Amino acid sequence: MTFKDETNYRCIHLEIDRWVATLTLALPEKMNALGDDILLEMQHALDALEADQEIRALVIAGSGRAFSSGFDLSPREKPFTTVQDWREHARMGNDTFLKIWRSRLPVIAAVNGFCLGGGCELSMACDFTLAADDAQFGEPEIQFQSAPPMMIMPWVLGMKKTKAMMLTGERIGAREACDAGLVTKVVPAADLLSEAKELALKLSMIAPEAMQMNKQALNRGYDMRGFQATIDYGAEMFALIHLLDSPEKREFFGIAQESGLKAAFKWRDEKFSIR
Repeated sequence: MTFKDETNYRCIHLEIDRWVATLTLALPEKMNALGDDILLEMQHALDALEADQEIRALVIAGSGRAFSSGFDLSPREKPFTTVQDWREHARMGNDTFLKIWRSRLPVIAAVNGFCLGGGCELSMACDFTLAADDAQFGEPEIQFQSAPPMMIMPWVLGMKKTKAMMLTGERIGAREACDAGLVTKVVPAADLLSEAKELALKLSMIAPEAMQMNKQALNRGYDMRGFQATIDYGAEMFALIHLLDSPEKREFFGIAQESGLKAAFKWRDEKFSIR
């Protein structure tokens, strides 16, 4: 089967095998950081897959040594300066992830390497998360005066583990993530994609109408308990937090501007290391 779309994507790769689509984030040189371009391409591909009734399951994977390092923090040509700027930025990511959450398709995240920030939120929006045994998960935004724009973690984990991850920004390994409920299953790194595709093929055997209605019923239960309101409020807090000032924020982004993001993250990691 070939995908019935003539678009040449630059930031993602799309592969169709029978009833299963695999969408691979294809910016390994940036550790699949989620900038506007890749998010827009994902939205386009997700809409096309949703409309193609031959597709019955979707795998989302990352190329290189990361599933995704999170949202792209590279300096913008036109910096965000207003609450509305940051609201629109949050909406771009959340709209992408909610397409996955609300999709008729069962969606599997095949997580390799780093799965941080927006990448972690992307994995949580999927229905299943398979993790390579060397994968690392985290929501490090608080460490550089930010917040997750998609406040989905409280709906996936218990209260104590959510606070431990979101209020410290610390990373956890795949097995700890599985024990906490962030991951469905841990598999050997070499088997990650084949295991994900095997699960997708198994799910594709289920009648599409039954899959869609069961998934809709489950998600509707979360909506009735306030899921969407939490997402909306989290996005608003994300926008407001970015207009705050602090010595830590000035230091982090000052280093990033002068020496690059790699140096800024090195400074951050050293600052929060107690060993």
